[in-house]
Amino acid sequence: MGIGELLESLPEEERFILSMHYLRSMSPKDISEVLGVPEKAVQSVITSGKSRLLSALNPGQ
Repeated sequence: MGIGELLESLPEEERFILSMHYLRSMSPKDISEVLGVPEKAVQSVITSGKSRLLSALNPGQ
């Protein structure tokens, strides 16, 4: 499974936040301001999404 497919498999909110952070180089603070949500919530989504992607790329580790 390629990275594009992995991203597509994520929930929409998680995919959107990860895309803003990694593809548009936006900080969690900037993302939180755009979305109107707490910065800690954005950071939590980034952390869990990154973990989910890494687990899918490296199964069994």
